[in-house]
Amino acid sequence: FFLFSILFPGFFREEMSLPLRDTFFKQAVKGSKSWLRRLPDFHPTSNATPLSAIDPAHFKPMGTWSDAEVKAAVKANAMLTWSPSKAKNDLPIITHGEGIYLYDTTGKRYIDWTSQAVCTNTGHSISPEVKSAIADQIDTLHFVYGGMAMTEVRARLSNLVASLLPDGISGVSFPSSGSEANEAAIMMARRFTGRRKIMTFYRSYHGGTSNSQAATGDFRRHYGNNSSDFIKVFNPNPNFWEFAGEDEATQTENALLMLEEQILAEGSDTIASIMLEPIPGSAGVLTMPVGYMQGVRALCDKYGILLHLDEVMVGFGRTGHMWGFQHYPGVVPDIVTSAKGLSSSISPISMVAISDKMLEFFEENSMGWGSTFQAHPVSMAAAYANIKDMLKTDLLGHVQGVSSLFDELLADCASQHPSVKQYRSKGLFGALDMTTPTGEAPHLFHESQNEATKAYFTAFKDNGLMGLFRPPIIHIAPPLVITEEELKDGFERQHRALDVLDKALGF
Repeated sequence: FFLFSILFPGFFREEMSLPLRDTFFKQAVKGSKSWLRRLPDFHPTSNATPLSAIDPAHFKPMGTWSDAEVKAAVKANAMLTWSPSKAKNDLPIITHGEGIYLYDTTGKRYIDWTSQAVCTNTGHSISPEVKSAIADQIDTLHFVYGGMAMTEVRARLSNLVASLLPDGISGVSFPSSGSEANEAAIMMARRFTGRRKIMTFYRSYHGGTSNSQAATGDFRRHYGNNSSDFIKVFNPNPNFWEFAGEDEATQTENALLMLEEQILAEGSDTIASIMLEPIPGSAGVLTMPVGYMQGVRALCDKYGILLHLDEVMVGFGRTGHMWGFQHYPGVVPDIVTSAKGLSSSISPISMVAISDKMLEFFEENSMGWGSTFQAHPVSMAAAYANIKDMLKTDLLGHVQGVSSLFDELLADCASQHPSVKQYRSKGLFGALDMTTPTGEAPHLFHESQNEATKAYFTAFKDNGLMGLFRPPIIHIAPPLVITEEELKDGFERQHRALDVLDKALGF
């Protein structure tokens, strides 16, 4: 203060001007005005895309790029989804397919051992009738928006799909993917019931979009949002323990009692639907006890909860029945979703089918979901022709005819290889469980591949097999058109790959 008074004499005297004094001691002002805020400077970057810069190679016919050109474009621009994208650089470049086989640019032939993502059900040779139906639809009407107009192909496909379902399920819509189908089904369940919660199972996969990913039980749900509206339930066949009981009936009863207690703890009047795969696919072809599925249906009836069965992977014949839920006598869902086999992946399309009561409700209320490409005429034409082709060729009968051999060949893998703990199968859908010499799983779903599983998968590919690999599960789900001789050939290759796994795991 003393130094300040020497430096600024007169500051505290009357003759000191008030404006000058206010620059040092501003009077407090009562108010709620905003602060001054400086916006960041804009640094313009060119957003031009000169068409003259486009590589003329893009106008060359398909199939004329060299491997080097393809690999360069893949490295620069392509991305993968459920795995780190750098793996794209090691993928084979596939040129064409025929029957159950795929061919790469080196001429190597692969058996499509899991029907890609369990979806190329009719293989890689499209019948002339299916090709013609798609071409005709493109020629006459390639697109109308589903909310603005109706088409004959939409009417026909809706009616045909409904005729393949049990009585009481009649409303059908056609999104573009299994994930979208489950999104739509979740929205409809909530709107119909006025409830928010969806109960799903830990050993499950329902899709990669917001709600379907939250509904998913496996490791992929951690990539998205974990909403409290999605309640996880233990499957009747957990990974590391068993329900109490000396027999299946007692264990099933205990699993259902556990489920009912969870329903009551959550508040039965808050649960819109119980959503599950009748035969969980990604989780390893889990076959639930018949009594369990029947019990879930009974619990849904008791508490006014909708039963939503996700048939995205097993619908349209994969297990020897048109629907996976047909392995459980008397079980009829309120909602069915499916996708992959609907068009055998010829064109992206999925379906949601709902009960008569739900259809009546949505006659007066919107679904609460939509997308531009739902009910796409070309995709519906592909699906319609594909289903008719399945029926005319009795594809279900063929699956049933080869399923016993398929089961025997899976059993051989389990009995001849110590690295295989056990196997499961339904129709042409099978799985082998890997094990170490100590009886533990050598790898868990969420973990990166270890040296043993890498060695196995290299041998798998070297032996001319192509397919999904989700260790500790080995999925086997070839195209439904596979012959007995082709099955035997595929399993001979599978044995050679398992020989490598046996050695890599220390047996």
